[in-house]
Formats: sequence, C-alpha cells, structure tokens
Amino acid sequence: MTAEAVAQLAVTHTVDAIASVQEASGRIPWVPGGKADPWNMVEAAMALDAGGRHADARRALQWLVDQQLPHGGWYSYYSSDGVIDRTLDTNISSYIAVGAWQHFLATGDEEFLNLLWPTIDRAIDHVVSQQFAWGGIAWRADDPADGALLTGSSSVHLSLRCAIAIAERLGHTRAEWDVALVLLADAITTRPHEFLDKSRWAMDWYYPVLGGVLTGAQARARIDAGWSEFVVDGLGVRCVSDRPWVTAAETCELVMALTVIGDHERAAELFSWVQFLRHEDGSYWCGMNFEGERFEAPGQYFTADQPTWNSAAVVLAAHVLSGDSPTAQLFTVRTA
Repeated sequence: MTAEAVAQLAVTHTVDAIASVQEASGRIPWVPGGKADPWNMVEAAMALDAGGRHADARRALQWLVDQQLPHGGWYSYYSSDGVIDRTLDTNISSYIAVGAWQHFLATGDEEFLNLLWPTIDRAIDHVVSQQFAWGGIAWRADDPADGALLTGSSSVHLSLRCAIAIAERLGHTRAEWDVALVLLADAITTRPHEFLDKSRWAMDWYYPVLGGVLTGAQARARIDAGWSEFVVDGLGVRCVSDRPWVTAAETCELVMALTVIGDHERAAELFSWVQFLRHEDGSYWCGMNFEGERFEAPGQYFTADQPTWNSAAVVLAAHVLSGDSPTAQLFTVRTA
C-alpha cells in the first residue's frame, strides 16, 4: 500500500469517528450526547464532505437550517433538548456559508445550494448588520458594545467570501456584502488595535491569514513573526502563548494557513507532529499538556475526550495539504 493510500485510510477512519457521533436529527455534538454549536457543526460537516459522506453532511446542514432564528442568526450552544446558551455570536452565524460552499465544491449539487440560499442570505445579512463604522464585526449581536474579535472577524471574512461566491454562482447580486468585505479586510489589516486584545491566543496570530485577509509577503511575515511564540518544535501549536498546551485544532488550522500561502514544507512537518494525538478509533485528542518545552511520554491530555470539531480540523488539514481537493479550493476562493 502506498503512503498516499495509508494517509487516505487514516482520514477515512477519522471521518467515520465523527459520523459515529452524529445524531439521527443531524446534530453533531462535540462528544456523544454533549453540546453542539453551529460553527463546530459546520466544521464537522465539512469533514464529512471531505470524507465522501455527503448525505451525512447534508443532514447536519439541514439541522442548522431548521434551527435558524427569524433574524438570521443562531444561538451559541444547543443540547439535544434545546438551547443552552443564547449568546448570538456573529462568527458562529456566518460560518454556514463556508460549509455550504464546501458542500457544493465537493458534490456539485447546485439544487441543494439553492435550497440553502435563503438561510445563507438571512445569516449574512444579519452578520453584516453588526459591522462597526471602522469595519470590524461585533462578535455579539446581542451585545454589540462588547466589541469585535480579530479571530472572529477574520473567520467572518472567509464566510463573506464564500457567501459572495455562492451568490455569484446562483445569479444573485449582494453589493452590500462586497462593501462589507472590503471594509472588514481594511479593518483587520490597518486597525488591529480596534479589536479586543486576545493576542495571547494562537488564533489571533494565524486567522488573518487563514481567513484570506493577509496574503503573499504580508502573510508570510505575520506567520514568521509569531512562530517562536506559538510553535513548539516536535509537538505543534500552543493554544495560548503562555501556557504549556498544544492542540490538534490550532496546529491543523496553522497547517491550512501555511498551505494556502505556499509554505508546504512547514505545513507537512506540522501535520506529522500532530499525529501523536491520534486515538486508536481514528479521532484525535484535543491536545496535550507539556512541561519544560519537551514531551513527557506518555504525557497528560488536557481533555479526556476527542471532540468532533477537533478531529474535523485534522481531516480538513489533510485535504488542504493534498493541494487539489475541494477543501483546498475553499480556502483559496476568489470572488470578483
């Protein structure tokens, strides 16, 4: 069996592990019977699509359609019995556009994309309505005065790009989304001080690259500037710069960011490091505590579970690394 075949088999097992947690309703909780949030559900659905489980991905997206609130957003957390956190996170509410575009790229199913369009249209209008005059997006639609997050706004930037691509594909014009995208990119690029200070977190470091705001030399300079602060050689990416935690999700998101800007060598190396977090069933432990900048075998996992969104990040990173997958197209989407 070739190395490529072994890698694909490993991804298939991870996708199967995610699918095993999905409920009959289509909801994909973090762990069996646990809570679910719309952003991480979309991430899990994207992994299902990447693994060829398109019917399961459609069920997850349909669950989100059924839960959408009249104003276009979603609550932050749901149990199998209902809502458990009524925060209205704009990043969470916009991400369905990314999942919908991924599904279309993976399947070519324009009929389902048309069915999703009213949901996407309402969701993006809702999120754009939360844009500040300076360009950032309020992270809480229920409390805009709480400010904007750089990571969240960078993720919304990717969602907007995908939503615009969907609109163009289906023959719709949303000029206000184009304007919002330009304003948002300008805010992330030139007004980082306006965002809430979360610079301890790795996501604030690489998300402006992963979200498609920073490209080329500017993106490479940002990645290089934070490398020594967040990357632990041989292990992966710290979740927080001043804590001894490396995580599979942050490491794999950085893998995707590196691949998008053409840094394939470091991306592949990071992806190989994260494999020590693989569980025997194909899922991935969330992360690991370490001390003294070295791995203490067998180590101590800082969570006792393997969340579906965490495993999904690994699957998506593997597909982006392949270079020609629908997931790779997703993160390099260009709109007019």
